[in-house]
This record gives sequence, C-alpha cells and structure tokens, in this order.
Amino acid sequence: MGAYIARRVLLMIPTLLGIMLVSFAIIQFAPGGPIERIIAQLQGTDVSAIGRVGGSSGGDFGAQAPGSAGADAVNSQYRGAQGLDPEFIKELEKQFGFDKPVHERFLLMLGNYLRFDFGESYFRDISVIDLIKEKMPVSISLGLWLTFLSYAISIPLGISKAVRDGSSFDTWTSAIVIIGYAIPGFLFAVLLIVLFAGGSFLDWFPLRGLTSDNWAELSWPARLVDYFWHLALPITAMALGAFATTTLLTKNSFLDEIRKQYVITARMKGLTERRVLYGHVFRNAMLIVIAGFPGAFISSFFTGALLIETIFSLDGLGLLSFESIVNRDYPVVFATLYIFSLMGLIVNLISDLTYTWIDPRIDFESREV
Repeated sequence: MGAYIARRVLLMIPTLLGIMLVSFAIIQFAPGGPIERIIAQLQGTDVSAIGRVGGSSGGDFGAQAPGSAGADAVNSQYRGAQGLDPEFIKELEKQFGFDKPVHERFLLMLGNYLRFDFGESYFRDISVIDLIKEKMPVSISLGLWLTFLSYAISIPLGISKAVRDGSSFDTWTSAIVIIGYAIPGFLFAVLLIVLFAGGSFLDWFPLRGLTSDNWAELSWPARLVDYFWHLALPITAMALGAFATTTLLTKNSFLDEIRKQYVITARMKGLTERRVLYGHVFRNAMLIVIAGFPGAFISSFFTGALLIETIFSLDGLGLLSFESIVNRDYPVVFATLYIFSLMGLIVNLISDLTYTWIDPRIDFESREV
C-alpha cells in the first residue's frame, strides 16, 4: 500500500502542473484583464470596478489621472489606453507583475504556490489566503450538511427500494426522486423564498447570511438554533436533487448483491432476512457508496453553490470564484484553482484508500497506476 500511495502522490505533481499550465495559458489569450479594468475605470466606462479599486494593492492608481502628464496618445497593447501617460501604464504593469515575461511569471507563481504563498487580491485589501479562509465557513457548512443529509436519505431509501423492488413503493419513490433531480435547485430555492421567507406567504426563515447580526451575543444553544435556522432553506434547495444518484446507486448495488449465490446459500442455511441483508449484503453493497463519500463532500462545494449562495446572500467560495473571474482578480482565480485541484487529487486518493478500509480484500499494490 505504501508503494501505491507514493506513486499516486508523485502522479499528483505533473497533474497539478498541467492544470495550472493550461489555465495560465488560457488566461493569456482571454480578452480583458486587471489593467484594462483600471483603464476602463479611469475612462469612466467600467463603474463595476470602482468599488473594487479603493484600498487595493494598487492603491496609488488614484494618484494619477488620465492625461495628467499631458502626454500625447500612446501606442499601447491595452484597449482604451490612448491618452494615458506611458509611464503610468508601465507602473500599472509593474504593480500587477505584467512587466515580466510570461514564462517567468508562471514559474514565479508556481514557486510561491509551493510555499502556499498566494499573494494579495488585486482589488481587495486582503491576502488571498485570508480571503479564502473568510469564505470557507459558508462553503463547509453547505457541503458538510448537504452531504450528511443526502446520505442520510439516500442509503435507507435505496435499501428499501432494493428490498421492495417492483412494488408500488419502489415505483412512486422513483418518480419522486426523478422529479426532484429534474427540478433545478435555484428554481426550488426561489419557490422556498416565496413560500417561507417573506416572499408572498409565510415569513418563517431568514433570507440572507449564515447567522443573525446578534449571533455573538446569543447563548450556545441559541447559536446552534440560529445557525440551522439560516441553513434550512439553502440546504433544502440544494438537497432536492442531491440524493437521487446515491439512492439509485444504493438500490442497484443492493440488487446486484442480493441476486448472488452467497445470498441464496445464506437463506438456505435458515438465516433471517435481516441477518442476510445487514450481515452479508450490506458490507459488499455499500462499498462503492461509502467509498465515494469524500468525493461527494468536495463536489457539494460546487454543485449549484454559486446560484444558491447568490439567492440566499451567502458569501462563500462559489460566489468568490465567480466574482474573481468576472473582475479578473487573477491571484484569487489561480489560488482557488490550485487549492481546489489539489484537494480534488487528494480526495481521489482518499476515496481509493477508503475501499481498502471498507473491504481489506482489495489490494492496490498489484494495481498499475
């Protein structure tokens, strides 16, 4: 097992390098950029960037105005830069690090990332790692409770459907699961707001945030109640279709095991149906379901998170990543990509190791990576 883990860890290095290289190359050809956004702001054509620039790492931008040096129009690679002082453009490039060659910037970024030094946001007065830590509680809350809820529903429901395969219970629960999977989570979120968050009917749940404004003043029991009170609607909206795949996977896995010869032999020996089901079938049938738990937890960070966070005003990683891409905040974009890619690779390894923990008969030592 040690050799297998070592091979997988070594394989992560070129994989992660390839992800970052391809993404970095695509960014070089993407239209627009942080300098273009600053130029557009100064020309008054990009009001969306104004609120981001104040107090940023390029805080000296406001010290110069368009044409402040009385320079003639300059030939520049940046659209809309005519009329700006060439020295001002060079200063912008230096502040954003674009005065270096592309390959040097890429190698410098990789060197910093190996030390987990992600720099500072272009348009926020905060380091990238602190910004990610600030948004992490929302994403962890959504991912953790969504995964727990989906598994808590999927496994018992999938087992019941397998045991009652072909019955009316199996038919109508399958219809409910398929309908829930087909309904987009953000539409269901809007419906929940209309019904239960003061939209047109009831006003039972809050509409924004992860906690109330006076959360710090509450007792611990009251804090827990307030926390789950705020999470109720977002988690319900996200969980609508989250348990469909796991439910059907659990059912099919149990059906495959129930039809095998060892189950028939166990029944012939006089074992009770419950003993057969949970003493013999459960361990083998749940192998693929439980081993996928780490991956399901990580993927729940991104499944519909952006729209749900926007609708319920939850400032998490999904919304942060989207805003960073729109605002061309490259340090945040590449840092989140690097962290999430690394997490994904590690989780894939953990998922494989979970197989061996659930069923020691599985041996990855003889498996070629």
